[in-house]
Amino acid sequence: MASQTFDVIVIGAGPGGYVAAIRASQLGLKVAIVEREHMGGICLNWGCIPTKAMLRSSEVFHLMHRAAEFGLKAENISYDLDAVVKRSRNVAKQLNSGVGHLMKKNKVTVVMGVATIPAKGRVSVKTDKGTEDLTAKHIILATGARARELPGLEADGKRVWTYKHALVPPHMPKKLLVIGSGAIGIEFANFYSTLGADTTVVEVMDRILPVEDAEISAFAKKSFEKQGMKIMVKAMVKKLDRTADKVTAHIEVDGKIETHDFDTVISAVGIVANTENLGLEALGVKIDRSFVVTDEYCRTGVEGLYVIGDATNGPWLAHKASHEGVMVAELIAGGHPHPVKPEQIAGCTYCHPQVASVGLTEAKAKERGYQVKVGRFPFIGNGKAIALGEPEGMIKTVFDAKTGELLGAHMIGAEVTELIQGYVIGQKLETTEADLMETVFPHPTLSEMMHESVLDAYGRVIHL
Repeated sequence: MASQTFDVIVIGAGPGGYVAAIRASQLGLKVAIVEREHMGGICLNWGCIPTKAMLRSSEVFHLMHRAAEFGLKAENISYDLDAVVKRSRNVAKQLNSGVGHLMKKNKVTVVMGVATIPAKGRVSVKTDKGTEDLTAKHIILATGARARELPGLEADGKRVWTYKHALVPPHMPKKLLVIGSGAIGIEFANFYSTLGADTTVVEVMDRILPVEDAEISAFAKKSFEKQGMKIMVKAMVKKLDRTADKVTAHIEVDGKIETHDFDTVISAVGIVANTENLGLEALGVKIDRSFVVTDEYCRTGVEGLYVIGDATNGPWLAHKASHEGVMVAELIAGGHPHPVKPEQIAGCTYCHPQVASVGLTEAKAKERGYQVKVGRFPFIGNGKAIALGEPEGMIKTVFDAKTGELLGAHMIGAEVTELIQGYVIGQKLETTEADLMETVFPHPTLSEMMHESVLDAYGRVIHL
């Protein structure tokens, strides 16, 4: 088959790849995108989106149980797990077809198949019909990542699950063990716990949500325990004994091994980049523990080859991948985009209460030699939070004492994943504490707590 020539070939159609393809096409480049499984990648089909749909169901279920608090009546409250899953799958399907539509609209050639890069500027795609050869001066690799599997703890889809099994569960867990307390582990623990599973979370680090500020982690732990979750930190699952109807976990805590029985285990112990079998090593690409090493512009050092998203350095978040996709497309088209700065990427976890943060934790700021001013404000001091029946939470802000620069913001509570963006914009515009103090926040809103937290850092808090 004759080879087709493009300006840019994107490998992987997740939130990094498909966005890169759209932006490159907008800039007048001829673009092809190669995808082996589904448009929208993990994020749309098996990650961010379907999990949010399921968490929304558990949140509504939780609220229904609180009906009496709001002067409402709801009796014999129950759920249909199959229907919850079906809604989640339909949401994913709707968005998946939306990406296909966007490719057509932007005149991006879609090639479904498995790609390899046999030489610089060449992509070979194994499709249903045979092999297609594509050539382009620029190749953007956006192949993403998959769940990391630890030896002896591998998923079998029956009793031991990855995130994928947890999204289409073969049964409702009664007694659940979640290994790993990052965003994925905590979201699933929260979902199944809310629906009534007796849930235990095991984390090898000294606290849950270990990338978050220590105060936020502590608040989250207390909140989850109040909801009935068991949390084991500085603990490690050494092995799993499986039978048809149960799993016995051997958990090391303080140098001693404890055994606990569960009917379901979810493993959420990090990710591995999809960077093998592409031919990268032969091209001279540097790979570090599965992730491709790039510069701040996602360049690999091999001319014309870029890597974005989860296949390269963290944070491994969909919005970072999308932004890198746009940056690389603009770079290829001759523009001068700003590099993506990891500390300006917000992280959001959609458990109940929600967690969101951007920038440096208090500990990291001090480690880097900053003198800091720290402000805090609790949800209980906010009128809107009380009216919503969500008085649990806090907002914490970290400033450079010398310059007033906002170094980091950390939140836990209702809707903080929507609030964090205010601080993200503030950081991007290099705002100082004075700018934030002089900004008028609307009342009554949860966002007023963002103002109060800043005021608190400078001894000027009003409602505390």
